[in-house]
Amino acid sequence: MIRRYLAVLKTRNLEFLRDRAALGWNVALPVFIVVGMWLIFSGGQKPLFKVAVLNGVTAIASIDVAFLKTRYVDFYPVDDEAATESKVAHNQIDMLMDLRDPKSPRYWVNETSPKGYILEKILAGETDTHYARATVSGRAINYVDWLVPGVLGMNMMFSCLFGVGYVIVRYRKSGFLKRLNATPLKAFEFIAAQVSSRLLLIMSVTTLVFIGTYWLVGFYMAGSYLLLLLTAVLGAVCMISLGLLVAARVASEEFAGGLLNLASWPMMFLSGVWFSLEGSPMWIQDVAKVFPLTQMLDAARKVMLDGAGLAAIWPQLLSMACMSALFLALGSFGFKWKNE
Repeated sequence: MIRRYLAVLKTRNLEFLRDRAALGWNVALPVFIVVGMWLIFSGGQKPLFKVAVLNGVTAIASIDVAFLKTRYVDFYPVDDEAATESKVAHNQIDMLMDLRDPKSPRYWVNETSPKGYILEKILAGETDTHYARATVSGRAINYVDWLVPGVLGMNMMFSCLFGVGYVIVRYRKSGFLKRLNATPLKAFEFIAAQVSSRLLLIMSVTTLVFIGTYWLVGFYMAGSYLLLLLTAVLGAVCMISLGLLVAARVASEEFAGGLLNLASWPMMFLSGVWFSLEGSPMWIQDVAKVFPLTQMLDAARKVMLDGAGLAAIWPQLLSMACMSALFLALGSFGFKWKNE
């Protein structure tokens, strides 16, 4: 019995070690995660407040305002006044300052925000400059309101990527795809059927989870349910297509798992599932925009938290539609039926 056990153990270990691609991903993926988290969260003590500064292209460091040197306050430049005012109204950031005209500086706070109140006291005590005060009002967004779209989106992401990509690799490895290749079935037809099947399942499950979660915690929903459904459908199609693209030619289940993890983990940390990237370096925000999950969550949160209409989220919807078409085209063109 011991000898049989050791023989199987040795065989499986050798099989894994000889699969250099899978071994490489198992070694590299944790390094990628640690480095990514270091880039996001490094920098000593984390700030207690977030203040957006309307200053165009002028570097904040070059503005001679004592308040901007306050420790533990994260000052970062913005250009869109209306969008940033909305974030102040929802307590997503604590203050908005307009320093474009040094002779008539202004700031906005939400009178219901405790952090905004503290920042006003600090601003009044550190400068003799007279700031024009403006207030915005809006429903304070609780963390659960922010978190629900992210968690539902993350669940959809894993279901889309692994539920399709991993299964197709297993089909190829078992020879099932080779038998299908002997039929008149074309690659695009097979891929389209996989997309439709997974989409129906994911949307059914996500809808039930959405309803159950709303019944349990009563999160905020300001916009159109139909528009939110359209956003979810386009996001699901985009991520299913990405999973199919990953699995188009891969023959090893371990290697496919590594590639799918490489696609999913950066999205989980950089797409705004758990926290906002407001105030993070611009290059990180730019990288995050290439992910389907980022586009879906941006659009979903605009609908749910801001009550946005189609005109406000069409760029995200267009991005997801274009990425879906690209992934499906590349996946169909490069699809391999046989495990060679």
